[in-house]
Amino acid sequence: MERFHPSNLARLFLAALDLEQERRLFWLPVALGMGVALYFSLSHEPAPWTAPGLIAVALAVLLAARRWLVGFASGQQIAMLGSVLLLSAGIGFGAAQWRANYVAAPVIAKRIGPVEISGALETLEHRRGGYRIVIENPRIGRQMPPATPAKVRLTVRTKDRLSPDLQPGDLVRLTGILMPPPEAAMPGGFDFVRHAWFKRLGGVGFAISKPVVEARRSGGLLEARRIETLRQSISDHVQTVLPGAQGAVAAALMTGKRGAIPQEVMQNMRDAGLAHLLAISGLHIGLLAGLLFFAIRAGFAAIEPLALNYPIKKWAAVAALIGAFGYLLLSGETVPTQRAFLMTGLVLLAVMLDRQAFSMALVAWAAGAVLLLAPESLLGPSFQMSFAAVIALIAIYEILRGRLVQWRGQGGFLRRLMIYVLGVMVTTVVASLATGPFAAFHFGRLASYGLAANMIAVPLMAVCIMPLAIAAFALMPFGLDSLALIPMGWGIDLVLRVAATVAAWPGAVHLVPAFSGAALGLVAFGALWLALWRTRWRLAGFVPIIAAIVLALGQPAPDILVDSAGKYFAVATADGGLMMSSKRANHTTDAWIASRGLAIGSAWPATTTIDETLSCDGWSCFLRARGRSVALVRDAQALREDCQAADIVISVVPVPQKCRTPTLVIDRFDLWRRGAHAVWLSKEGAIRVVSVADARGQRLWSPKRAKKP
Repeated sequence: MERFHPSNLARLFLAALDLEQERRLFWLPVALGMGVALYFSLSHEPAPWTAPGLIAVALAVLLAARRWLVGFASGQQIAMLGSVLLLSAGIGFGAAQWRANYVAAPVIAKRIGPVEISGALETLEHRRGGYRIVIENPRIGRQMPPATPAKVRLTVRTKDRLSPDLQPGDLVRLTGILMPPPEAAMPGGFDFVRHAWFKRLGGVGFAISKPVVEARRSGGLLEARRIETLRQSISDHVQTVLPGAQGAVAAALMTGKRGAIPQEVMQNMRDAGLAHLLAISGLHIGLLAGLLFFAIRAGFAAIEPLALNYPIKKWAAVAALIGAFGYLLLSGETVPTQRAFLMTGLVLLAVMLDRQAFSMALVAWAAGAVLLLAPESLLGPSFQMSFAAVIALIAIYEILRGRLVQWRGQGGFLRRLMIYVLGVMVTTVVASLATGPFAAFHFGRLASYGLAANMIAVPLMAVCIMPLAIAAFALMPFGLDSLALIPMGWGIDLVLRVAATVAAWPGAVHLVPAFSGAALGLVAFGALWLALWRTRWRLAGFVPIIAAIVLALGQPAPDILVDSAGKYFAVATADGGLMMSSKRANHTTDAWIASRGLAIGSAWPATTTIDETLSCDGWSCFLRARGRSVALVRDAQALREDCQAADIVISVVPVPQKCRTPTLVIDRFDLWRRGAHAVWLSKEGAIRVVSVADARGQRLWSPKRAKKP
């Protein structure tokens, strides 16, 4: 029996790589993304030389391998491959670090107001019960300019259904209250502080007076503001022609402004697996560009001299690219839309150059470009879900392409119709499987009947809603857009009815407990291994996926949660539920409930005994769990007794130093300094505590505290 030697494994690895010659470059964007992920996963801000150091090491290894490993073919190839991947990762790390420093702007450290706020209106977005505005270069009371945020966001409450007389670029003034961007509701939760940092939002809050226009700047408006004004006017006009939910959805599809969509409609769309139809992405940009391409090409083909003597296919691709760019501008130029336009543009460019339009190489180049331009997008659900869906679909159709072409060529209309239906089914199933882990991670829910809903909604979007949206755009200058908008509303109404029906089916939604980013990373790596390779060794991708499932299932949920303000407590129950200290639904308690994969939590009364594990009086609650006693203190009068009786004291008031008996003390100052806390109690009696600050680490976007509360 031949003894195992590492060189044998190396030869097998290189032999497999030799069979995948054209696919190896696809891993460069993956390495780029891993470098970005490494930057964001660090607990401390790295030194400025970290990225150049990684790049220098990679180049040194590459040069050394080429010069000194000439006689060791296997070792040389592996070293060169590793150095190239390390080089790509170093570039991704550097791009993320540069971007984080480039967008740096002041962030307010404490609540301010009521105070007068003035500045240029950047965006206005309608929301239920009012609208939300972003003011750039604001002047906040008497704050000196160096301490003033680059942008602030305020919610304006109003019962007036008419649009406010505001336009992007206007100089506005109002009275409002500003606060620092809110921290995560629990360790490992959505980090809005980091999100706001990359948006350059230095404060959020609400207005207590209506914005007043101090000056119109229409004459000197920048192009971006002219476009924003046009977006707002189109959105208002569409909702005037189509009132209610139909108009709100139509405005969202045409301008990207989704704030006016009723919450019930949004929830139905999520539960039915149709939420992707409301966020302008690859589906919408692709449909618009495709419709324009085929319509314009058909028009040119009808003119015989043009069809016979000119490259009308390339002309149609140019026209479709121009139309897609216009749609990009009107839809708000969000990162997902930019990514969709980039990919669509590459497809159309391939048509112009007589190259294959849809390929994994195209996706790889698009992913690399997005990661270099906006590295922070890697952390968002939009980037993850859209690229997961596209990569999975290209991979599956690479396998099925030959058979589909054969079946299509052997039959008539009925067979083509069956192939179309089969294609919609395969597309929906594959996209759902590919995006499912990311949806579960970010939203904690999976739609069970997405296939059924998408079988109706996607064809409606393709053959009815989007063509009529294009027609409405074309007819608007002539005042005839209602001819397209009204039937477009009929199509939207049917989609909304489908969503409401499917969402009402029993078991329409599966709630998923929160799991770690490490588990999601393993799933992503395994899925990429399955999709990017073509030979049998791709099946090794199931190994990290299985490891991720084991890791996620073995991740224990916290036994106790307390928010940063000390307003809310949550305690795990023996049956997997969650007892809440407040019956009022809010962002914090909703996030806690969702993290356990629950629909609702149970609340405990303030002055009674719930069961033998939890008892409360007017000042505190006393919990007995896993051999530990925990005091949840609301009033300083309870501290003397609870400090003597409890192993753990969690207090919303300051705890004096003489409280020495407990093993663990978390008081008001700890919550203020470190944010929400999670506590795990093991059966062996061990105690583990993680705060939001612990999970985040010391990063550029870490909040700076002004003074003690």
